[in-house]
Amino acid sequence: MSISQILSGMNISSTGLAGERMRMEVAANNIANVHSTRSADGGPYRRQQVMFAAAMDDVLSPGVRGVGGLKGVRTVGIVDDPAPLPMIYDPGHPDASAEGFVQMPNVKLPMEMVDMMTASRAYEANLKSMETFRQMAEQALALLRGTR
Repeated sequence: MSISQILSGMNISSTGLAGERMRMEVAANNIANVHSTRSADGGPYRRQQVMFAAAMDDVLSPGVRGVGGLKGVRTVGIVDDPAPLPMIYDPGHPDASAEGFVQMPNVKLPMEMVDMMTASRAYEANLKSMETFRQMAEQALALLRGTR
């Protein structure tokens, strides 16, 4: 068994940490732009989402057909949410149309808070997994030291 196989659990957790950190950053950005009616694209801000994919091991054993082992997750990209942009009646708003309607971002604060909480809990779970692995490795090393 190679050292990379031994550390694979730690590597999987580290990819999870990075992915959940990205999810929290995107949710925070969405919350910050909940009322942004002007973006760099010219229209109102569109909610963003992080897209993930399973990262698979590219190295296969000789003579083995199929997919290698799981290596964690990877961030595929950040995409705009295609949900419709709500229209509100606010004739005094600087971005209001001639009829008095303003196109608002498609960000829903409760949804962002749930995303932030689930990402935070998943981050904590991955961190706990890494801490447990470290404790197990330390105990294994202590046992090996005691046998010599």
